Amino acid sequence: MNNLSCPDCGLSQIKRNGHTHYGKQNHQCKNCGRQFVENSQRISEAERDLVKQLLLERISLLGICRVMKVSLRWLLTFIGELYDSLPKDLNLKLPNRVGSQVEIFQLECEADEMWSFVGRKENKQWVWIAIDVESRQVIAFQVGDRSRKSARQLWNKIPREYREQAKFATDDWEAYKSVIPADQHEVCAKGSGKTNVIERFNGTLRQRVSRLVRSTLSFSKKLKNHKGAIKYFICYYNLAVTGRA
Repeated sequence: MNNLSCPDCGLSQIKRNGHTHYGKQNHQCKNCGRQFVENSQRISEAERDLVKQLLLERISLLGICRVMKVSLRWLLTFIGELYDSLPKDLNLKLPNRVGSQVEIFQLECEADEMWSFVGRKENKQWVWIAIDVESRQVIAFQVGDRSRKSARQLWNKIPREYREQAKFATDDWEAYKSVIPADQHEVCAKGSGKTNVIERFNGTLRQRVSRLVRSTLSFSKKLKNHKGAIKYFICYYNLAVTGRA
């Protein structure tokens, strides 16, 4: 059997076990039952980098598997490790104007929430986002319900400099009024144009992350991966708008 060994247990008690969807010879370990394809674990760094790029486009995971000829099991493990390695600060670069007592309240931010779901449409998961108007960077995001608790969680994730120095424009959703100090909060009527930046970003997010498309077969099955996919795009986006991607 060409000295094949099981990628899980390492033993060489291997038998042929049909063919994969792509026509490759499938093997199965007699000891632990693991099925695998020869050389399936030998994925080059260049191929891994390409997978990372494909994860930033509106392509389903199965679509990436077909293009890259990798198993869904490998891809799920790969994205799990990728999402776990993302920075907590979302690659946010604080603007130079932060911290100046003279320019206090010169920072302008917008916040909004967008509907999504995990597993089934009844399991609604709202994506709360706050963005810096001038730099266009996402400064914080939260995934949860549409309650005051989620609004508070978003507020707590916003860097202290913004919580102390920024003005926040939002729609008239009641939850924002309970967490943003009144002297820093501007409630904007629909169609006022004062939340155009965050609304434009929400459109970009839906177009680039297939899990967020309103009618899709690429929806998230797990909340952890749902959050990870959103965070992965935001980290990339923040680098891109600051010219580092």
